[in-house]
Amino acid sequence: MHKTSNDQDRRRRPGAARVGKQRQGQAAPTAPVGPVAGVPRRAALSEQARYWFDNTLAGGAAALIGWLAVACLVIVVPASAILVWTDDRAPDDRWAKAAAVWRSVGQTLRLGGEPGSPLRVVLSVFLALVALFYVSTLVSLITAAITEKLLDLRRGHSTVLEDGHTVVLGWSDQIVTVVAEIVEANANQGRRAIAVLADRDKTDMEEELRTEVGDTGGTRIICRNGRPTDPAALERVSPATADVVLVLPRDEPDEDAEIVKNLLSLRAAIDDDCRARILAVVRDGRYRLAATLAAGPGAVVLEIDDITARLVAQCARQPGLSTVYQELLDFAGDEFYVVEAPAQAGRAFAEVLTAYPTSTVVGIVRAGGELRLNPPPASLVRTGDRIVVIAEDDDTTVEAPEPAPVDVSVIVSRPPAAARSERMLLLGWNRRARRIVRHLSDHVGPGSILHVVADGGEHTAAEVRAAEAEVATRLTVVLRSGDPTLPETVNGLDLAAYDGVIVLGPDRGTCGGAPDDRTLVTLLLLRDLERTSGSPVAVVTEMTDDRNRAIAPVGPGADFVVSGKLVGLLVSQISQNWHLADLFEELLAPGGNTIQLKPAGHYVRAGCRASFATVVESASRRGECAIGYRCRDRATTGPGYGVRVNPCKTDVRRWSENDDVIVITRD
Repeated sequence: MHKTSNDQDRRRRPGAARVGKQRQGQAAPTAPVGPVAGVPRRAALSEQARYWFDNTLAGGAAALIGWLAVACLVIVVPASAILVWTDDRAPDDRWAKAAAVWRSVGQTLRLGGEPGSPLRVVLSVFLALVALFYVSTLVSLITAAITEKLLDLRRGHSTVLEDGHTVVLGWSDQIVTVVAEIVEANANQGRRAIAVLADRDKTDMEEELRTEVGDTGGTRIICRNGRPTDPAALERVSPATADVVLVLPRDEPDEDAEIVKNLLSLRAAIDDDCRARILAVVRDGRYRLAATLAAGPGAVVLEIDDITARLVAQCARQPGLSTVYQELLDFAGDEFYVVEAPAQAGRAFAEVLTAYPTSTVVGIVRAGGELRLNPPPASLVRTGDRIVVIAEDDDTTVEAPEPAPVDVSVIVSRPPAAARSERMLLLGWNRRARRIVRHLSDHVGPGSILHVVADGGEHTAAEVRAAEAEVATRLTVVLRSGDPTLPETVNGLDLAAYDGVIVLGPDRGTCGGAPDDRTLVTLLLLRDLERTSGSPVAVVTEMTDDRNRAIAPVGPGADFVVSGKLVGLLVSQISQNWHLADLFEELLAPGGNTIQLKPAGHYVRAGCRASFATVVESASRRGECAIGYRCRDRATTGPGYGVRVNPCKTDVRRWSENDDVIVITRD
């Protein structure tokens, strides 16, 4: 039978490594230099020893102890022998020297070192090992306890033992503004404390606040790690002994449900009669009622989206208004205070307006707690009432011996101007845009038009149609599809046809990047169009990060509404004075008292010199409170950009057509 090819291959396989038979008389091939391909290289002895050593160490604690003992003996025994053999006082007998070496080794390694019979040596070693084990275990336990305590402190799990402190729950865009403003407010109040609880690393929180806030003076910032929704974690910041507890909003409105849970956990962690006041912030109005119920009676819940929309709508029609709010909300300049005024009891509100030369009176807080902002001039201040003032500090409101003089000869009596129709432009669309349209319609005159330029497809179109249906009787809304970040979209706009422009960024998480990035692009294109067309226009921009305002390509003094910083300032102001919650609610609500900028010619004759007390008197006759002025000629000059809030009543200046008087008046 013939063998198949496979059988032949199997017979040749043992010699397959040879290239061919050696011919007769042919020299043998030279051995190759280096490892032959396909043949494993034999490991060097050092590598084998290292591999064996690594495997031995992998055996655990016993192997480590054994190698440690060997290493110590290798060093200690020869060294002890050298010490004994080189000692002139050492005995001559070898066994005596060996015993001396053993004593030296035992004393060095704490193994007893007793010479004598083998039993005596073994017992001394055993007792030494027992003592060594006990001491080592004790040291290990103490070290572990100290390490655990240090780690616990580093994690921020220890309890804050403070009284009358401020507690901040959660970490968001507002945290730096809130802490910085509270530190500023506490500058003249001695040692205070702010305890922050958030689900973040304690060291990271402290480092960020230290970097962003800077020197905190006498205010200590204490950070603790934990979820604010956990009542056990809340105990770490001692909310029951706090003066005020601030619950900051999350970055997304969908997370407002967690704010409600935070408030429920807070109520579970403190008693019903706890003195701590609770102030919470939600983004979506749908959760405001639930948050109010969870926070309990006396708590304040702010709705950030609605506040931002109201302020954007007001600033769109009154350039420079954002600077006024910035001045009133931060603690760096003049702000609202509620002060005692026993000397004013029985006097009319109109008389009180000029009684304080360095403070501006704007309202009354009745003895029962009711706030009356800009009450009628004939309203009487009763016993027990307090007054609301704008002042540099709460201790600077001092009554003058005589009221500031008023020059009635320059006061003009002019009826309020009727609201005129306006043309506004809205670039971009987000979840607050519909609210902005609704609030804008509350301020404009009949026949006003709002042009919306935005992309987003059918969803945006449906939102615009819904907004138009809500304001159809007061404002006409027209949508033009287009991307405000594209040059062809912006260059097709006729800026000269509009009284004001509103720029909105997209919602967080819908644009593939930071919302302000697209806003900055739109502002850059608008700036270029203003330069080429020669048609400047008032622009109000909504932003989320205050750091982007410094790099925004707009003219000096342009209006910005930074939602994160705005809410941070509001929270800080209300936390220091609880009555301001009702005050700011009324200032930003439609139909109530608002801050407005009106031509100075409506109050005093243009070109005349008059004191600010004269302007206050003129505004009072019209049922308004004058709180400052704005010089439009200095609108591009920092840091105030022409805005002066709470000027001294005795200050005399020449009032021009380019001046505005800042008043609190009923809308």
